[in-house]
Amino acid sequence: MTMLIRIAALCAALFASTAFAENYPNKVVRIIVPFPAGGPTDVMARLIGQKLSERLGQQFIIENMSGAAGNIGMGNAARAAPDGYTILFVSSSYVVNPSLYHKVPYDPAKDFEPITKAAATTHALIANPSVAARDVKELVAAIKADPTKFTIASPGMGTTPSLSIELFRQSLGLSDLLVVPFSGGTPAIQAVVAGHTPLSFQAIPPATELIKAGKLRALAVTSLKRAAALPDVPTLDELGIKGQEAETMQGVLAPAGTPKEIINLLQREIAAALAQPDVKEKVLALGFEPSGMTPAEFDAYIKAEIAKWRKVIENAGIPKI
Repeated sequence: MTMLIRIAALCAALFASTAFAENYPNKVVRIIVPFPAGGPTDVMARLIGQKLSERLGQQFIIENMSGAAGNIGMGNAARAAPDGYTILFVSSSYVVNPSLYHKVPYDPAKDFEPITKAAATTHALIANPSVAARDVKELVAAIKADPTKFTIASPGMGTTPSLSIELFRQSLGLSDLLVVPFSGGTPAIQAVVAGHTPLSFQAIPPATELIKAGKLRALAVTSLKRAAALPDVPTLDELGIKGQEAETMQGVLAPAGTPKEIINLLQREIAAALAQPDVKEKVLALGFEPSGMTPAEFDAYIKAEIAKWRKVIENAGIPKI
């Protein structure tokens, strides 16, 4: 009898969950963006949110909760009710911060349900046009010959472009290449344009127009295939420098315990939105490549990214914050 009661209770719970999901959404859904308005994550979230509103018939509104490299917003989302009415739009800080901070207000293995990787942008190794080296092989040789002639601008400790720098230095024995930290991508790029720091790794969106205008030279990108925004720039992989894959992603998650039916619905709708020509055109114009991974694919991606960047951070001896 006890077993029958338990089975009946489980069936009732499953039925209630399915019925709840079938009526979803029936009120406003908030999308927490853990960064200020106007940045790439915010812009991407607003683009996706608008399409979800149109497709699902309810408002998806953006709530910016910036601070502590995204930790404040991500911590708030982790504590939200798992009912599908709070979702989280993240960048790669989600997979980096657990290895960079002594304590983060979320556990990526327990606190969230992956929905999808919406998009990602590769990083570019950029140089001031005055740098004599015309390709990566020449640059590496020049740095090894006299590392005092070169500095490389970092857009901020713990950002994925800064970790691309560390991965590049570790892989090619360039430990003497001096890293100059800046407070963000824009000031780091400005320093390269001015020639104060002749090199940098950067996510390509803020650098693309400067590269096309000849104010920066792009020597390579970190993706396995060439970037649509910079089709003439080779990948490090095709140049024979393996294991340099790095990107800045835009992903969507929900608090742990959110019904699977809702998770799957949101993934399908986001993937469908990203496939629309107008959305795809806007995403590419931002310098990102649309994705739309399944929840299982995104879960595997998150685990691999956390492991990869933990190793880079530890090998670089970056102290925890």
